[in-house]
Amino acid sequence: MRSGVYNAAMAQTAFKVLVVLIFVAIVASLGSALFHLSRSGGDSRKMFRALALRVGLSVGLFILLMVAWALGLISPHGL
Repeated sequence: MRSGVYNAAMAQTAFKVLVVLIFVAIVASLGSALFHLSRSGGDSRKMFRALALRVGLSVGLFILLMVAWALGLISPHGL
């Protein structure tokens, strides 16, 4: 029985790490877009790709959170 609790704790920790990594990737993509925007004569295609990646990561994170909620990996509290 103890290994089941351990596996659940490992799954929750892995999920939290995944969410944090996705957040870091979103912020990095936003920073990359800002860099390409602020450069004089910067390439707007690179900025567009960085912003498109950020939007894609944000939508993916939202879907991941909804699936995790539906599977019971996370639950709302304090509401």
